[in-house]
Amino acid sequence: MKKGFVLLMLSVIGLIGFNQTVKAQTVITWEVLKDIEFQEVWSEEFNAVYMVPKFGSKVKSLDGKKVQIRGYVIPVDVLADYYVLSANPYSSCFFCGQAGPESVMEIQLAKQYDGLRMDQIITVQGRLRLNADDILQLTYILEDAEVIE
Repeated sequence: MKKGFVLLMLSVIGLIGFNQTVKAQTVITWEVLKDIEFQEVWSEEFNAVYMVPKFGSKVKSLDGKKVQIRGYVIPVDVLADYYVLSANPYSSCFFCGQAGPESVMEIQLAKQYDGLRMDQIITVQGRLRLNADDILQLTYILEDAEVIE
């Protein structure tokens, strides 16, 4: 009887630990990522104006955290395994005029996924990095990203 009770308790403790691990990531929405403003700045290097993000407190609190988000796939360079996740389908994404830079996220995949296609809806998880300095990367970057759905 005692042995059965001990095994039951160890199982419950294991489940509690598993639930805490699952809860360690934050499910975010594109609405949360709108807590941002942009300022136009001239770049001598590129001889062009670019947008510098000023992150709000909600977004700043997510920097470096493991998050999960759902969106539309935009394959930028399949051979280089470079993909972008968008709040909107390709025809409505920010560079097509229907949204802003806060509506897309660079996803740096931890492993290669075959078959990711334009406008496929996926859920990914990874570590969110806010980018205000490198104009060659997007404002939001999901590092070590994994497709979970």
